Amino acid sequence: MIILGVILLIVGFVTGISILWTIGLILAIVGLVLWVAGAAGHAVGGRSHYW
Repeated sequence: MIILGVILLIVGFVTGISILWTIGLILAIVGLVLWVAGAAGHAVGGRSHYW
């Protein structure tokens, strides 16, 4: 999810499409939050680890 968010950020920046920039930013933030929650030992989505 983080990688997809970064790819959308880059594509949105290069092409000037603001909706891709917004979606990429949201996906990157959500991915980081899930990664931190999984690394802290909290179950994410029923899994004990979120990669």
